[in-house]
Amino acid sequence: AGSKLREVFDKINNLLSGKPVQTEGQTVSVTQHPQGLEFVCYKLAEKFVKHGEGEVSFHHDSAFPIAVVLSGIWELHPRVGDIFLAHLHKKCPYSVPFYPARKEGTSVEEYQRMLGYEVHDSKVEEQDHFLKRMSGMIRLYAAIIQLRWPYGNKQGAHPHGLSYGWRWLAQMLNLEPLADVTAMLLLDFLEVCGNALVKQYGIQLWKTMFFIQKYYIPRIEAVTSAGQMGCLSRLKSFVQKCLQEKEIPLPKGILTPSFWRT
Repeated sequence: AGSKLREVFDKINNLLSGKPVQTEGQTVSVTQHPQGLEFVCYKLAEKFVKHGEGEVSFHHDSAFPIAVVLSGIWELHPRVGDIFLAHLHKKCPYSVPFYPARKEGTSVEEYQRMLGYEVHDSKVEEQDHFLKRMSGMIRLYAAIIQLRWPYGNKQGAHPHGLSYGWRWLAQMLNLEPLADVTAMLLLDFLEVCGNALVKQYGIQLWKTMFFIQKYYIPRIEAVTSAGQMGCLSRLKSFVQKCLQEKEIPLPKGILTPSFWRT
């Protein structure tokens, strides 16, 4: 509910502003320790990324309430936004976007970690689980860049707005595609913020969609084996449908004005 979200936002904002906050039966304040504020900024940013790789990866709609709170906090407390990006880029290099190359002397295990895989006791996580986590983080990022906290003063620009999404898309299409990962990330990104991008960039975005269909999808196909076609097929039909209907649909779960009255 909108009212619940406001409560959460106010509590986080009060904590970061140095006000005493009630939690689990006790009162806490960042002023209780010289590094209190820095610690809270760090842990909070880390928590938002964890929401992306956990909650959002399983419930796509949850990207929007989480993102709108972070967007508002980022506006008032830029440090949280900076640390959030640092955590996000480390956990999901594709959010830069960047495909790390393996350097000489780097162990397989270390390289898997650089690519975003979780490695425990020399065991690398399953590909499906890895893709799900990356998908959740990209969806959260795509939601953040288009949302503003509705109760802010809106005087300045969005601290990390749609221009960053446009840049991400352009850079992504300049990279050599990877099997599985590239198709999934492009689809997630376009599903979540394609509608917002088309409103902002119009014909430029349609040119990009045409480029994806005509030139980039065949490049993804060239590196994709028969067993990895699922994501690619979904990306293909999404792009084709958008171009045919000349519109990118609103994402599922977007927060409507009526949400804030709940």
